[in-house]
Amino acid sequence: MQDNSSTPHRKNPDAPARHRRRIGSRGRYLVIGAVALVGLGLGGVAMASRDDRPAPSPVALDTQARAEAAERADRSAREPAVPATPVSPTQTPSASPTASARPSTKPSPKATGTAKATPKPTKSKAPKASWVIPMAGATITSCYGPRWGTLHAGIDFALPAGTPVRAAFGGTVTKAGDVGDGYGISVFVDHGNGYFTHYAHLSTARVSVGDKVSTGQTIGLEGSTGDSTGPHLHFEVHQGQMWNQIDPAPFLRARGIDVAC
Repeated sequence: MQDNSSTPHRKNPDAPARHRRRIGSRGRYLVIGAVALVGLGLGGVAMASRDDRPAPSPVALDTQARAEAAERADRSAREPAVPATPVSPTQTPSASPTASARPSTKPSPKATGTAKATPKPTKSKAPKASWVIPMAGATITSCYGPRWGTLHAGIDFALPAGTPVRAAFGGTVTKAGDVGDGYGISVFVDHGNGYFTHYAHLSTARVSVGDKVSTGQTIGLEGSTGDSTGPHLHFEVHQGQMWNQIDPAPFLRARGIDVAC
């Protein structure tokens, strides 16, 4: 009876033949089924080993985390940081968090607009004298008072002839010229406040009766007309009415003008 099973040929024909047990058809089926079962079992074991791997221990996780952190730190130190969004040439980079967190020292426009500036203290100035001396810098040659047996009713100021004579205060001219009263060419000014001033022995008058004059305005030039012994200005102050002369020195001092009388 011929056996159709695949029996290996002997390599050496002279070697003694081994007796083998022949396997029938039923045995072959059993062998094939066993091999298939073994293959399925090995595949399941492989899948189980791949899916049911034990979870790493905490020590292993900590060691792995440290290693990954060290690797990231080393990579960040070696590789430059790349911005997530490219910055255009005209775009300025945004301020860093530390710069934005730093408080600004500049006042806001709203605070600047509403804040009121503290006014600087102003130096107090001495009140400007409302009256002026008729001939500044002149030498006083005679004061108000008795002289040569009569009352010298004014103050004499001496400077070279032709020196301008100024109105001590503003007012209206009530006399201008020589009326033959011994004062020569003189000017009367009514100040409208109950006082008059008289400027005598002028060489010429620069104003006329009815003219309005202001404080410090030139009303004539110094001279020696009338009852005079030399160029000088005879200055009088009249209170209430003409020819009621008072001492000009205390009157001028009360108005900020000091004279040596």
